[in-house]
Amino acid sequence: MSNSSNNDWLARSQAAVWHPCTQMQHHADAAAPSHLPLVPIARGSGAWLYDFDGRRYLDGISSWWTNLFGHANPRINAALKDQLETLEHVMLAGFTHQPVVELSERLSALTGGALGHAFYASDGASATEIALKMSFHYWRNVGRPEKAEFLCLAGSYHGETVGALAVTDVAIFKDAYAPLVRAAAHVLPSPDFRLGEAGESPADVARRAAAALEAHLAQHGERIAALIVEPLVQGAAGMAMYDPEYLRLARALCDQYEVHLICDEIAVGCGRTGTFFAHEQAEIRPDLMCLSKGISGGYLPLSIVLCSDTIYHAFLDDSVARAFLHSHSYTGNPLACRAALATLDIFAEDDILAVNRLKSAKISAALAPLADHPQVKHLRQRGMIAAFDVATADPYFSRRFYRAALDNEALIRPIGNTVYLMPPYIVSDDEIAHLGRAIHAALDSALT
Repeated sequence: MSNSSNNDWLARSQAAVWHPCTQMQHHADAAAPSHLPLVPIARGSGAWLYDFDGRRYLDGISSWWTNLFGHANPRINAALKDQLETLEHVMLAGFTHQPVVELSERLSALTGGALGHAFYASDGASATEIALKMSFHYWRNVGRPEKAEFLCLAGSYHGETVGALAVTDVAIFKDAYAPLVRAAAHVLPSPDFRLGEAGESPADVARRAAAALEAHLAQHGERIAALIVEPLVQGAAGMAMYDPEYLRLARALCDQYEVHLICDEIAVGCGRTGTFFAHEQAEIRPDLMCLSKGISGGYLPLSIVLCSDTIYHAFLDDSVARAFLHSHSYTGNPLACRAALATLDIFAEDDILAVNRLKSAKISAALAPLADHPQVKHLRQRGMIAAFDVATADPYFSRRFYRAALDNEALIRPIGNTVYLMPPYIVSDDEIAHLGRAIHAALDSALT
């Protein structure tokens, strides 16, 4: 362990590292209201992160929604140590190995065999691009090249690479690169229940949004390759939650108009919403599904696209032009796959979905008093994701809240005026209570 202090690592990081999703100037001026603290982390244990000066922070957002079973989880650690002694990496083009085969089989089984083949990459944006390319190429292979456009929802987020930005509707990520982005993507109304009119239920909002989808498909369906959605919770839109009815109706409409349904389960899969895959709550299956983040327990970069056999078989031919020619050097890395297998083992051995139902109730109870706060709106929850909106015109609210939460030993990073919790599944009752207290204290501080 290094004997250097936080200040040492801060100086070195600011001199050498370009951090993601950040205006670096906000890290530099500690006196400015826009200041965003840069926190050097020395180690992690369970739900906690520790800096070099001995301070600790409860990871209330699972380190960007990835960490499922705590930092330095002994069971995942043991699996990785064993894999290191066997095979660290081999290219997946022309070769295969035990972890990638077993992981593919187990993921297919979790879909009831509906999605029979797995294609591997390293991150969520890559998975999005793979799914879009698969859909586009499928329609070309089956003699329907006119089906080359995509649909996404208002506020959708599916990654920040140039291809993924075509179906991402978050201006701060997209506007600067608009000239580079494929134009043939259409944004449809979100089923976000916060958009409901007086007297409308979440299911009513979902049906209204589905009616807009139907109208678009009736007019343009012959040109649409796929609809991509974040099932039940749109993360970057401020944890926009919606009723499963939208997914049921969207699945039926995609079938009617011969359009692929892509479920982006990168953030909401792996038990976050109460079922292993969020789309299961609508009792449907997509044609293509994207996984990343929690699938490796938050340990190693890994993303996966699962596809139906119908799509897979459309690529089988002697012609190389009909093959799906997409790759990167670390596709299906054995270490990442072994971390994912260890993650699935924990789900099965510890009945995590049942455990999470109890923990989600504890989270709900910890946040319930916020419903009476005059500036708190739309307190909401879906499984292990809880969120609320704060009515304030302060442009620096999110940063004030973030700093105040750190002062209260909690990592809670709002999205704009939306405060949310997405803790690791190993969080204890006492730690949930700690997060509740930290949120209350940070809210009071940020609004003062």
